[in-house]
Amino acid sequence: MIIHNSINKQPVGNIEKRREEKMMNMSLKAPRHHLLLHLKRNVTSPIYSLSLLAGLRPSPPLRRLAFRSSFRPTPNQHGIAASAQNSKESSVSTVRIVAIVGEGSVSPLKGTPWEQVLLHTAKKLKWVDEDFDMLVFSDRLLESDDQLAMNSQTAAATSDILLIVAVTNQISVNWIYRNSTKVPNVVCFDSSPTLVNKLGGIAVRAESKGTQFGEFFGLSTSQRAKETTEVARTVSEAWSRQNSDDIRFCVLVIINAYIRPVAVLQNLRAKGFCTLSCMVQNCGPQILNCLLDPNCRKALQCLNQCSPVDQVCNYRCIASYESPSLEAFSLCVLQKNNCLQLDAKIPEKPRVPPMVRFRGESLTHETAEDLFVGWLGHLDWSWRVVAGQNPAYDQFPCQYQLFYQGKAKGSFWYEPVFQVKTLDNKLVWRRRKYRVKRGTIPATFNFSVLDNGVISKEFWTIVDVSDDLSWGLFHYHGAARVAGQSYTGAVLVSPDGAYPTDSERERLVSALDKCGIKEWELFDVNNGSCGGAPLGIPDGSRLHSQFDINSLTYFSTGQATV
Repeated sequence: MIIHNSINKQPVGNIEKRREEKMMNMSLKAPRHHLLLHLKRNVTSPIYSLSLLAGLRPSPPLRRLAFRSSFRPTPNQHGIAASAQNSKESSVSTVRIVAIVGEGSVSPLKGTPWEQVLLHTAKKLKWVDEDFDMLVFSDRLLESDDQLAMNSQTAAATSDILLIVAVTNQISVNWIYRNSTKVPNVVCFDSSPTLVNKLGGIAVRAESKGTQFGEFFGLSTSQRAKETTEVARTVSEAWSRQNSDDIRFCVLVIINAYIRPVAVLQNLRAKGFCTLSCMVQNCGPQILNCLLDPNCRKALQCLNQCSPVDQVCNYRCIASYESPSLEAFSLCVLQKNNCLQLDAKIPEKPRVPPMVRFRGESLTHETAEDLFVGWLGHLDWSWRVVAGQNPAYDQFPCQYQLFYQGKAKGSFWYEPVFQVKTLDNKLVWRRRKYRVKRGTIPATFNFSVLDNGVISKEFWTIVDVSDDLSWGLFHYHGAARVAGQSYTGAVLVSPDGAYPTDSERERLVSALDKCGIKEWELFDVNNGSCGGAPLGIPDGSRLHSQFDINSLTYFSTGQATV
């Protein structure tokens, strides 16, 4: 219902809208310091979302607490505080992490034993930093007195981080209580509620029982205790997402906050007014257009509800509310001017070996491209994604892959088509377009894409493809440099979106091992209700160059995953 003003009979809603537009136009034309004050004061207006994007919250933001550029050294087991920033020796010292898991405990990751999950986490920590050492053992060793048990117990009592998972045995609980007093960081999940969590030497406890930390409050009211509570919440939220990447992330957050800086988290710190000044100085029209566009404004508000490290949340916001205004905003603020001053790098690890032979012959660049093109020509798509390892990008339903050669000589393109369930509970189709260049070695490729105004660059590897093209495994490393996001992942593909048959499982597990991925890490893609996908490739595009896909016998590997 529109309410009219009794004096001039104009709709009040329209008056307010024009007043807000006039205010923002005046602000954008005003001297920069006046605009900064305006943005800071008008916290109830839509433009407040802009200040949030720049990290200017009215209270200390979680992202600055969890990922600050400096940290407070905590006392070691001898009660001596060491400064990692001022000591070259400590900056390269080994970080000692010990994980104790309940004997026979099972994780929610497809029923995999917790001990296996954390042993794999220990391996993945080495990809971040070779000096991150994590020892994993069952709490049964706490009741033993052999040499291995004694060594493990000593390591736990003198560790930098003690991670307790699914420990409820009272004997084990008593041992941990007695021997963790000098450990500065103790984090307990799915364990006895009598165990005390510590971060940076400060005890924190949950108000209610739960599988994670729960709602935390410090046992002290000091500012440091409040910051510790914020870090605890970050760790709790990450753990609750129940995937292997976030389990590793929990450990990295604690290392970064209380032991020494973690390189992969350096891009996640707010820059404050420096960021805002850059945005206003260079991107005034794009900011205004974004704030006046409902979808773009919703995207900014949505992004500011996400942790900067929660790629699932961030990408879902973007995919839900993408619009030309959002693309123009991101292109100016991030890609052209890098106002957030970020510089994410493509991860170097794990190093994944490419496929070298196909059907008994050495793999060439041309044949590798044909493997990407896959079933396109016989079907309306190259491949359908069965499952993926990256929770941010591989979990969307109904994923189709289109690989093809362009009209220009040597050009090659990749277009993924996928569904997104928006935050408004609508199912929409999205499509991206990647330029693909051959790597130096056959079966390796360099991808680049402009995604909502931000360029992402990725390095892809064809790890394996079965001789009959009934399935394939592709691995990727990538980074959106100016967005501060680095990532890795892998996609398992087949012609119909169904999982490979049991007879192929041994070969599939071997291919996953080359990527440093366990089968239980994969997210199954929902391939039901996929009608109406916007497929098709440009006229004049070319497909295979080395073999005729129609000469292969196509057969269904089973029912599509629903």
